[in-house]
Amino acid sequence: MCLPKALSISEVGISCFAHATEDEGKVLEALRHMLPQAQTDMISFVKTKACGHYGNPIVMFEARIKEKDVVGAVVENLALNLSPLDKETLINEIGKHVEKGSFYLRLDKQAAFEGETRLASADPIRVRLRFKKSRLEDIIEICREIGMLPR
Repeated sequence: MCLPKALSISEVGISCFAHATEDEGKVLEALRHMLPQAQTDMISFVKTKACGHYGNPIVMFEARIKEKDVVGAVVENLALNLSPLDKETLINEIGKHVEKGSFYLRLDKQAAFEGETRLASADPIRVRLRFKKSRLEDIIEICREIGMLPR
């Protein structure tokens, strides 16, 4: 099912770093847990290798989702799985999460590996919802209608 207001979102970006001390397979599994089960095979993550500040190897996984049905399913899945407390946190700190027509979420990588969707700040999975409208009021209203924010 695709929520009608989710069509106001043109793209979902999901990215995450895997540090040298982490198992890349487990990080990728955590990312896949953030997705609706029916869409996991439709979304592929691009792997990019980089070096950290001290020369330590880092891998970045990134996916950009633009297909309307898949965008709607991913957004719906996030909205269904975020706790009411996390949704309250998002609305209370909305200025930290919305910029230039995009809504940013930082989700707990370890919780995602365990199948949970929870906000985090340290070493997160980054999710960006790019909206077709850029006014803060419009984004808040759309997020409320799709269940990403409380009413």
